[in-house]
Amino acid sequence: MIRLHDYWRSSAAYRLRIALNLMGVAYEQVAVNLLAGAHKTPAHLALNPQGLVPVLEIDGLVMTQSLAIIEYLDEVHAAGFLPEHPAGRARVRALSYAIAMETAPICNLSVRTFVEQESGGKISADAWQLRFITRGLAAFETMLATGAGDYCYGDRVSMADICLVPQLYNARRAGVDLSAMPQLCAIDARLAALPAVAAALPENNAP
Repeated sequence: MIRLHDYWRSSAAYRLRIALNLMGVAYEQVAVNLLAGAHKTPAHLALNPQGLVPVLEIDGLVMTQSLAIIEYLDEVHAAGFLPEHPAGRARVRALSYAIAMETAPICNLSVRTFVEQESGGKISADAWQLRFITRGLAAFETMLATGAGDYCYGDRVSMADICLVPQLYNARRAGVDLSAMPQLCAIDARLAALPAVAAALPENNAP
């Protein structure tokens, strides 16, 4: 049995739900309530010392970090999330990292809260999130000018698309104006029409 330790609104966990759904594999979800501090319990820290989600139990392994897991699924289970050619793989990684390493982490709840507290309220958590998601997605839109097709890279869903969907979900919740990002929004609309992606929506996975 594949077991996904998951929080329904975690972007990183959302990525793994999309990936596993696209593969068409069955998996058990174990809810980790971040708001209740379940990620800080000894049981969860034994699985992931960082105290983060997702954690994926698969093939007798306990795996952390969503992109590392997605690459493992591609390499070991032939998931098809990365192109075969090295240049294409580098391109998909660059797009994926632009979201998962440059945009999403600095907009996490812990970072937003810290900024607001340390600034004495001069910088609000919402303003911080709005600024950096907007900047990150605007750059991503420009990056899509090279190599994009129906999806972020060509005409097949890749790791970059798996990263894009949760970030756009967060962008809309944060009130980001996406009107200047038509290509990004068109790709997201195509992805949203896929049953595997729709099934991964946070609202479809809330406890």
